[in-house]
Amino acid sequence: MTSLEKTVIELRQKKKEATKLKQNAEDQLKQLQSAEKRSATGLKKMIKQIESEKEDVTDVSENLTRKNAQVESIQRLVTNAEERVNAEKEVLEQTEQEIEFAETPEEKQNAEARLRSLNDHIQELISEIKSRQKTLKKITGEVSTFDDIKSKIATQIKKQTQSKPSFRSTITTSHQTAAKVVKEIEKRTKAEERITKTLDNASLKLKEYLAKKTAAKRKPAKKTAAKRKPAKKTAAKRKPAKKTRR
Repeated sequence: MTSLEKTVIELRQKKKEATKLKQNAEDQLKQLQSAEKRSATGLKKMIKQIESEKEDVTDVSENLTRKNAQVESIQRLVTNAEERVNAEKEVLEQTEQEIEFAETPEEKQNAEARLRSLNDHIQELISEIKSRQKTLKKITGEVSTFDDIKSKIATQIKKQTQSKPSFRSTITTSHQTAAKVVKEIEKRTKAEERITKTLDNASLKLKEYLAKKTAAKRKPAKKTAAKRKPAKKTAAKRKPAKKTRR
């Protein structure tokens, strides 16, 4: 009996250890599956973000192209206006000379009228140049801003693209390790089932043994009670002896 009880105790301990190992493996599997899920979600989110950022880069590039075209156009207009100012100034000098050397009041008066017209035109051109230069400065600032935005987005895309292998590696590693852990859980489950079956058999045997032992202790008490009955029969046999004496 001592050996059977010891076996049951040992089997219970083994079952406890097997259950613990199985639970540890299941916890590990949950962690791996969670890591794989997080990495997959992160990768999906990152890919979506990269696509969105690429669209942003396209938009920024289009704006840059348009702004650069505006800069070039304004620069051409400013250059043309400056050339016209220079040309007008040359005509202005000639007109001033005409005034100085006019032979008649009429010639002088006509030359002065042209001079005023030239001055007005030159001032208009200078005003136009200043206005266009102001616009040019604004657009150049916008171009610089778009360049910075494009550069930042491109850097972000590069970093995220470099992170993709890391996400994929984590997903692959977690998936492969999880597959191994699943096999480990199957192994632990079978071991737990074998121990449980052995424990159930041993517990049943111990229960049967204890039941037989209890029954064996009760049987002698019944036999003792039965042995006392013949004593009563002996007492009954003594009665005829009294009748003989009479």
